[in-house]
Amino acid sequence: MNDVPESHPRYVSLKLRDTIVAGVESGVTSIHGLMAHGRGEAFDYLIGEQTQPFAMDAIRAGAATLLLAEHPVISVNGNVAALTPGELVAFSNVLKAPLEVNIFHASKAREQAIQEHLKKHGAVHVLMPTTEAQLSFIDSNRKFVHPEGIFHADVVFVPLEDGDRCEALQKMGKTVVTVDLNPMSRTAKQAGVTIVDNVVRALPLLIQEMQRLQKASPIVLREIGSQYSNDKILQAAVQWICRER
Repeated sequence: MNDVPESHPRYVSLKLRDTIVAGVESGVTSIHGLMAHGRGEAFDYLIGEQTQPFAMDAIRAGAATLLLAEHPVISVNGNVAALTPGELVAFSNVLKAPLEVNIFHASKAREQAIQEHLKKHGAVHVLMPTTEAQLSFIDSNRKFVHPEGIFHADVVFVPLEDGDRCEALQKMGKTVVTVDLNPMSRTAKQAGVTIVDNVVRALPLLIQEMQRLQKASPIVLREIGSQYSNDKILQAAVQWICRER
């Protein structure tokens, strides 16, 4: 991107594209992740490439939900690892929750590449999927999880998630907090809290909100959760996308 000036109106978007491409080249991101990123980029364009009020409401509810969790876990796929490795490590430290690698396209080499990538950015311990524990209600590679990680979790943070695994986690009684730029996706509709925003903007804001709420009482945190409606947030996001310009 040396030939693209920072003044270019698409500079940030192009920079993120290059980050995903670099993730593919390093073995962290699946080539299929390029298509997924492109889809998300289109929705980001529609929401104005900014964190909107509906996302901030979801970030607050997500922070409260995660802070109330007894066994929270942060699920990491290739795209998220490529885009926000340092933020994931910081998030893990603030939440005191483990990072766990979980990908759709089966690849031991890529799982290990993601683990090493996270460790290069400061992660001390990264859980890996095993055959010792499997999620119910799902047949893809994402059913394989760590017994002390996602399998044991009560709340799972799963940015850029697959709809089928989100549904499986919900059926197993786990609460899902997700980041998804498409408010009409299966994941967005099935999660407990959906942050309709770009993960590169949402994750730092989520960390800040968790730090702000860390000293809040469980009563206050539960009240934040009780006042939140994911359906209303998704409706607000769709209305924003469909607004007249």
